[in-house]
Amino acid sequence: MFTKILIANRGEIACRVIKTARRMGIKTVAVYSDADRDALHVEMADEAVHVGAAPAAESYLLIDRIIAACKATGAEAVHPGYGFLSEREAFAQALKDAGIVFIGPNPGAIAAMGDKIESKKAAAAAKVSTVPGHLGVIEDPTEAVKIADEIGYPVMIKASAGGGGKGMRIAHSAGEVAEGFARAKSEAASSFGDDRVFIEKFIVDPRHIEIQVLGDKHGNVIYLGERECSIQRRNQKVVEEAPSPLLDEATRRKMGEQAVALAKAVNYDSAGTVEFVAGQDRSFFFLEMNTRLQVEHPVTEMITGIDLVEEMIRVAYGERLRLTQADVKLNGWAVESRVYAEDPTRNFLPSTGRLVTYRPPAEGPDGEATVRNDTGVFEGGEISIYYDPMIAKLVTHAPTREAAIKAQARALDGFAIEGIRHNIPFVSALMQHPRWIAGQLSTGFIAEEFPEGFSLPQPKGEIALRMAAIAIACDHRLNQRKRHVSAQMEGWRKVEFERTRIVTLGGERFEGVVVEQGETILVSFGERSLAIASDWRPGEPVWRGTLDGVSIAAQVRAILNGVSLGHAGAYASAHVYTAREAELAALMPEKVAADTGKFLLCPMPGLVKAVSVKVGQEVKAGEALCMVEAMKMENVLRAEKDVTIAKILAKEGDSLAVDAVIMEFA
Repeated sequence: MFTKILIANRGEIACRVIKTARRMGIKTVAVYSDADRDALHVEMADEAVHVGAAPAAESYLLIDRIIAACKATGAEAVHPGYGFLSEREAFAQALKDAGIVFIGPNPGAIAAMGDKIESKKAAAAAKVSTVPGHLGVIEDPTEAVKIADEIGYPVMIKASAGGGGKGMRIAHSAGEVAEGFARAKSEAASSFGDDRVFIEKFIVDPRHIEIQVLGDKHGNVIYLGERECSIQRRNQKVVEEAPSPLLDEATRRKMGEQAVALAKAVNYDSAGTVEFVAGQDRSFFFLEMNTRLQVEHPVTEMITGIDLVEEMIRVAYGERLRLTQADVKLNGWAVESRVYAEDPTRNFLPSTGRLVTYRPPAEGPDGEATVRNDTGVFEGGEISIYYDPMIAKLVTHAPTREAAIKAQARALDGFAIEGIRHNIPFVSALMQHPRWIAGQLSTGFIAEEFPEGFSLPQPKGEIALRMAAIAIACDHRLNQRKRHVSAQMEGWRKVEFERTRIVTLGGERFEGVVVEQGETILVSFGERSLAIASDWRPGEPVWRGTLDGVSIAAQVRAILNGVSLGHAGAYASAHVYTAREAELAALMPEKVAADTGKFLLCPMPGLVKAVSVKVGQEVKAGEALCMVEAMKMENVLRAEKDVTIAKILAKEGDSLAVDAVIMEFA
């Protein structure tokens, strides 16, 4: 076995590979850029080598620097993780030429599957079900329209070298084909340096289902079940699960056997993923093959018990697969949420900065479920503007889908992050969504269910009652602490507190009466009573305890006269008063938010790349005002209505905080 490997990546996937290598007794080498000097993967590895400046193009994407790091440290093999160089044929070939083992597929397999047009031709040759379409290069809009007419609408226009949703257009008519063809070619050229596009039938109400395959260098290939990845935003996966609630055993076997046939056709010899688009009737068609470890690989690991990173390492060393297809058993259900540094209430704009608080839920057993958290960050660390905004991948596994979803919801409730914006409120709300719970999924789920974007849900019904109870429990614990304040005046009775508490929460009013019962308290809301037990202490960012014996958690932050709570996808401030305090609070004037309508505020921390207007200029609604870059994404800020520019308070090159004033309107 290898004695030392290098991980040509960063963040959570680098940490993930290091954990398996450490368990296998293999020493690890990390590489890092200027921005990652203090990163978690650097600390975890046995050795670390600096490979360049913060931008990936000047560090993690430099093949010669990675090879030099291998030679300097004596690393025998390289695991590429995902992203960066993981699917570059040139990287695998350069390592081979240097006598270094690539922990991934051979260069020929990468090349065969890396081009979407050629991969579809290979799939068709291997008798894999493919979407009806034209796989040749299309020269002009006229030819594109003719082909689309023959296939039948709607159609998908896609870049051959594309990925991540770039160079992709859906067309429902000849006119849309002509326009979409031009836009797709332009995006493909600018994003990939390759303007080739192809056209295929667009499957209405589709689902995204992928098959995990594993092959060795001796011709053996098996499949490890499927993953449902239909919960996507702008063609980027948000929540994944395994297995899929759509498939039956017969369909799973057909998809798996076709995935294996394709892998064998290209001599595939590592972990890889064959992606399919599926109809609600369980029809399925080949989409593409990813010749690397997928971001969502943990859900497959949880239901099969197979460490995919370990198998990749063993296969790269030349070992035969230790499993046959008959050995693969699917056990239970797993759900994964991607936790990102982004603001879901501001159209998911990226958020950067320091993780003032980072307290993930505990890994390990949670009743009948298991919690796993793959991460590459730590409390006090910084989310950089240079790389992917992923903070963690939260995974839960349980005997059933319902139990896995409930465990995921509990784990999200117990995940505290402060200092930056994050998408936990959004994925928490998804876990409560009836359509998600029912498994009625499609790739259009988020666009269909959140057409106006996402706003923080207000608590209602049972969830509001729970949150009111937690607020009273927090207030009671604070009062208990006050009872033990030292140096109270002698001769006076001990401090006592009223048993009645009034909670205002999300526009509702709850009146609860508190009775202590040993280690628990009983809170009565009229005829409804809740027994509450918790060892929460003031200052902790997560309240964990039981309500009537059921384990729950909530994110907690102290505010004046109460706590701000996040639970079960709902977020609200809970103010807790005595009866007299509630009377007085009702007389206080409500604080009115400042009118920001005359200002352009920076929606995320970022760098001003361009200012498109000048003082005194009249601007029409929809016209560009400026461009702000964050995490290498260029965000154009446009006028929401007709305005005149009165003041410009930021200039090109300025680094701005969220809500910084960029310009003022007359």
